Amino acid sequence: MDDIFVLPGDGVRAVPIWLVDSGSYPGIRERLDGNARAFADAAGFEPKAGQHLLLPGPEGGLAGVLFGLDPAGTMCERFLAGRLPTLLPAGTYRFGNDPQEARLAALAFALGAYRFTRYRQANNNKADGKAIRLVLPDGVGRAELARMVEGVTLARDLVNTPANDMGPAELETAARTLAERHGASVGVTVGDDLVREFPLIHAVGRASLRAPRLIDIGFGDAGAPKITLVGKGVCFDTGGLDLKPSSAMLIMKKDMGGAASVLAAAHMIMDHKLDLRLRVLIPAVENSVSGAAFRPLDIYRSRKGLNVEIGNTDAEGRLVLADALALADEESPDLLVDMGTLTGAARVALGPELPAFYTDDEALAAELVRCGATENDPLWRMPLWRSYESMLDSKVADLNNVASGTFAGSLTCALFLNRFVTAAKSWLHLDVYAWNLTTKPARPEGGECQAARALYALLCERYG
Repeated sequence: MDDIFVLPGDGVRAVPIWLVDSGSYPGIRERLDGNARAFADAAGFEPKAGQHLLLPGPEGGLAGVLFGLDPAGTMCERFLAGRLPTLLPAGTYRFGNDPQEARLAALAFALGAYRFTRYRQANNNKADGKAIRLVLPDGVGRAELARMVEGVTLARDLVNTPANDMGPAELETAARTLAERHGASVGVTVGDDLVREFPLIHAVGRASLRAPRLIDIGFGDAGAPKITLVGKGVCFDTGGLDLKPSSAMLIMKKDMGGAASVLAAAHMIMDHKLDLRLRVLIPAVENSVSGAAFRPLDIYRSRKGLNVEIGNTDAEGRLVLADALALADEESPDLLVDMGTLTGAARVALGPELPAFYTDDEALAAELVRCGATENDPLWRMPLWRSYESMLDSKVADLNNVASGTFAGSLTCALFLNRFVTAAKSWLHLDVYAWNLTTKPARPEGGECQAARALYALLCERYG
């Protein structure tokens, strides 16, 4: 989708979009030509958030667009400009006045143009079949925005692809394609090697005819700071023998949303060539039901050496992440991040738009919240409340994969994963949803990339 942006001075005729609120509209109205001003008055245009008006030009052309924003200084939808691609006819546009947050407005415009059209006769770079382009505002870098849009598009496409076309092998192909684009290395562990080295990943995925695997991407100078990203790649989750009801299973193609968002972040990092050594680990499985499925109260020895009792086969994401985290932890990375669509408890607490995160690193937490706010990629810190660790106790093993009660589901998941991280200098756990239940500005209904832009912005500050 990077071709949605046009650089200033390219000589392309662009239709102006005036972003207005109750304070700025009177001045902009006076600057309109007489015909446009008369048309706006006759149409009764009011500069309310999300309201728009197409201003006619000579010979049936388009002279400009009025688009209402929230008044400056109020609580507002910072991605409101993301509605524009769905409202405008095909063409090339520019902002006629300087947006308060020009970079975010341009980013929102591009993200709002996204459509998943793999299974339709349409171009994925068009909104509703319309070719839409935007001249970047002065001072806004095309390369930086393009890599963000490409990363988000990659994640959305992966999540939106149905499970019949996005299993562990297909997720591996997507990872290989990305790695090859950036000259990164790729290793994959499958079969008997997976059974021996990553028994929890194998246990979760063994019931499926589609073989489970661990994907391992490496990029950058081995002597640079080590940053490792781990993404949950459960390509479909039936719940296993603790079978989900059909309503809960309906969008489980999104259960690899953590892996998708990690790959999005990896693209941004590698495309920018940040001065770090990046490792990406994706345990890719399908949690299916068959005679080979792992069972409640089974016990498996993890890569870490901890014996894990299975309290619920539908808490499979933390199992596959545990083995991948144990591998990542063995080389003591400077920052170890895991991301996954893990608990309904996080959604009950914070809803679908606000991912929960956990860390003991106070500086990292503050940086991440600030970067999330700057990028309009919000996150909310939750506590690693250690006294709840006893809720994961097992009478017959080192720990259970679920808590003994129904409380603090997201928190106890984080505490479970934390047991597999002992050497990393800093650890961050992200519990994301990776799905838009309804269409909102710049966020079409369907698969979503969460936390990747905030994480990328943080790493840019540290290593850019």
